[in-house]
This record gives sequence, structure tokens and C-alpha cells, in this order.
Amino acid sequence: MTGPVIGTKTMVVSPHYLASAAGARMLVKGGNAYDAAVAVSAALAVVYPHMTGLGGDAFWLGYSAGEGRVRAYNGSGRSGYAVRRDCYAGEMAIPRRGVRSAITVPGMADSWEAVQREYGRLTLAEVLEPAIGYCTDGFPLSPDQHGGSVLAGAALSPEAAAIYLPGGRIPAAGGRFVQRQLAGTLRALAAGGRDAFYKGKIAEEISEYMQASGGYLTRDDFADHRGNWEEPLSTDYHGHRVYQVPPNSQGFTALMALNILERYNFADIGHGSYEYYHLLAEALKLSFRDRDRVLTDPAFSRIPLDQLLDKGYAAQLAASISPQQALAIGSEPVGRDTAYAAVVDGEGNAVSFIQSLYFEFGSGVVAGDTGILLQNRGSFFSLDPGHINTLEPHKRTFHTLMPAMACRDGKPAYLYGTQGGEGQPQTQTLLLTRMLHYGMDPQTAVNEPRFVWGRTWGEPTQELKLESRVAAGVQAELAEAGHLVRAVGSYDGVMGHAHAISIDGNGYRSGGTDPRCDGSAIGW
Repeated sequence: MTGPVIGTKTMVVSPHYLASAAGARMLVKGGNAYDAAVAVSAALAVVYPHMTGLGGDAFWLGYSAGEGRVRAYNGSGRSGYAVRRDCYAGEMAIPRRGVRSAITVPGMADSWEAVQREYGRLTLAEVLEPAIGYCTDGFPLSPDQHGGSVLAGAALSPEAAAIYLPGGRIPAAGGRFVQRQLAGTLRALAAGGRDAFYKGKIAEEISEYMQASGGYLTRDDFADHRGNWEEPLSTDYHGHRVYQVPPNSQGFTALMALNILERYNFADIGHGSYEYYHLLAEALKLSFRDRDRVLTDPAFSRIPLDQLLDKGYAAQLAASISPQQALAIGSEPVGRDTAYAAVVDGEGNAVSFIQSLYFEFGSGVVAGDTGILLQNRGSFFSLDPGHINTLEPHKRTFHTLMPAMACRDGKPAYLYGTQGGEGQPQTQTLLLTRMLHYGMDPQTAVNEPRFVWGRTWGEPTQELKLESRVAAGVQAELAEAGHLVRAVGSYDGVMGHAHAISIDGNGYRSGGTDPRCDGSAIGW
């Protein structure tokens, strides 16, 4: 394993080296962290198409050095006006693939312009230039995309298969991969901005495809879409202010877990010990229990965040944790594939962001000749009218995406996040405690063995998956305490792709990327 990349002024981390390079190019060009972040986001939409794309959502946390504050942007889409539970009468759940799973408007394109217009220095056309180049000139297909194609290739529509399974075959890793249709869409977006996507020919082609294919999204759904700037949620934790995007994001779950963990003295808890893994798993399980009870679109149901983030409530939850016995708490699987990235520039601006199509290749549907894979995020809505996350028109669903940032003395100290629905708050908690309590640099924190608790799709049990590098004695202790322990690979993909940046007291930026993916850290 290599050590961290250290820069005196800048740092970019992402799950694909070409996306990191796109961000670095913007910084060299004179752009700031916001310009670079949008360039990274757009590049990921091209070079990691099984994870993210123009047909998906994105959430952003940004620290503006000029304003001296952190702001959040919610770039998630809402269900269509015509999407109702009776569209699925007689069905137990919304289909997870196909055009009838693509029921929420993609929010990412809107978020690019909003973030860049508010804080960027370059034009949208300039920051989209690397992504357009990767589309037209091609790029070496990543091992991760190859693996995603093996896993989900059968779920692709004919239009999608023509692009992602050229000639009817799964493309080999390392081969040149070109996306002609997506290049045209990105050029239109670069020339016409977000309105080209939501009010122009792109929206027209997607909605016409939907109408012809039995889908539900319409031109009005696209025309009325807007993301929104929000005040982030935060909590104090050991001299740091930790920020998350508010609901419909699950970010408050990680803040709840930190409030619980604040009751414990990590100086007495060895890293990698039974006590360490048990305590983190229990704190997170308690947070998930409340999350599953209340999380939805806050425009449709009040979410009692004041109570959930109250330090007194955290003390009550901490008191319910037994040092020797695992809590019996259940959870539903909540998603899989995502791309997290972060950028810090020489002026002190910092952006932590995350984006997704939900499943590998999303709904599996490419709309017309746009080259856009549509997300299936809306398939997580419930068809039970009494469920907190029940499907209703023009509603945002429970969302797993949650970029994180921790500030020290009012300035960014840690930016961190990961792929993986249920795993996001879990891995974030691992990363922050490792960096803050045990003095690990970001690369070491990412490299150390990880766990993920909960059900995954198609599995009936609430397992505590532990990478096999966790000491055998620790695994045995966890099992004896009642955790349903399952050892997985030493660097198992089920743990997701985590990345982090830390900024020390001298202003040096240290970056770490996950060895489980194709990413890189670039800084100078």
C-alpha cells in the first residue's frame, strides 16, 4: 500500500484517476475548488458510468473561504406529478429495474450549474471540457466498470446494451470506451446550461421516450425541477464541528452516532479491538433504528431533528449499549453504488460531494439517443400508504447520499465519504474516528480493515461483515457477543470506495483513496 499524497496548497480525491485529473486541470487553469469539483463530478459521469451519471442525483457540502461558512446543496430529484401508488396496483413493490423504476427527475445537471454559478470562477463549458473529451476520445475502461457490467449487464435495456455491451459482449477492462451520444448531450448542456437539460431537447427526448415505453416522467416534471441550497446539519465532536446535508439525506444518522460515541473515551479503546468495532456498530445500529422510523422528504413529514441530534438523547442511547451484548435491531437494504469525491484549493475553499444512479447502471434504461442512464432511486419508495417513505407525486425519496466535512476552528479539517448505501454512515464513522482519535492519515484510515452491518439485497440476515484482516480473536469476541459475524475478502468490494482529505495545522493537505477502486489523489 502506498502512503498518502500530500500537497501544500491543493488536493483532489476521487474513485477514478481520470476524474481526479479533470479536477486538477481546472485548478491549474485558474479555477477554484468549486470549478474543480464540478469537473470531477462530470468526468465521473463519463468514466464511471455504472456508478453515476447525468441521469442521477448529487449532494454537495462546500466551504467558501470568502464567506467563512459551510453550505449544502440538495441535488436530488422528485417523483413525477403522475407517479402514484396506483401506478403499481397489484404489485408488492416498485420494480427495481426498467423504465417503471425511473420515476424521479435526475438532479445532478441542475446541481452542477447551481454550485458553479454560486461559487465557481470558470464557465460551465470550461469545467465540462474534460468530460466531453473522455466521451469523444474514449478512455481505458476501468476494472470496476467491467465488474459492474458482469454483475448488471443483463438488466440493461436494448438502448443501454448497445452502448455498454457493444456487440453484445461485456467489454474488457483496459479497452477504449467511447460514448458518442453522451458527448452530444454534454455539449448541449455546456452551451445551454441547465435549461438545455430540463426545458430543452434533452428533456423532450427523455419524456418522449418515457411516453413511448410505458414510463411516467413528463416534460413538466423536468421543467419544474429545482435543487436547493440548505443550511447543513452539524454537531460538535471533540473540538470539531461535523457537517452533513439535511434530509432527505440520511446524513443525520452519522451525526447521531458521533453524539453517542462522544460519551466514550477512545484513549482507553484500542483501535481494531473488539471494543472498537462493537461500540461503533452498536452506535450506528441505534441511529439506523431512528432513521428508518422518520426519514423521508421533509416537505411531506416532519422529521424531529432537534430531538434526534440532542446530546441528552444521545446519552440515553449510549446507556442502552451493553459492552458484551449486541442489540437486536433490524434494517432494510438501502442501495449500493455511488461515487464520492472531494477537492480543496489553495485559497481554502473545500467541496465534499457524492453522486449516484442507485444500482449499478441505475434503472438499466438509456432514454432515446441521449446516452443518459436514468437512475432507479425512486424504486426505494414504499407502496404501503402507512409507510413514512410512501410513494406520492412530486416527492423526494429517502436518500442514502451523504458527503461529510469536519471543521476545526471554523475551517475545514477533514473531508470524507464513501460509496455504499447502508455503509456510508458506517465507513464515515470509521474514517473520522481513525483520523481524529488515532492520528491516522487519510490513506491509512481508508486502508485499515472495515466492517459493514445490515442486510444486503437478497440476503435474509442482519450480518456484521468484517474484512478477513480483522484479527481472528476479535471476530470471535464479536460473534460471542451476538453479532452475526461473516468474514469477507481482505479488501472486499462490499465495503465500498472511501476517500478522504485532511488539512493539518500547517495547512498541508493529505489525501487518501480506496485501494478497492480505480481512484487517485492529486495534490501539490
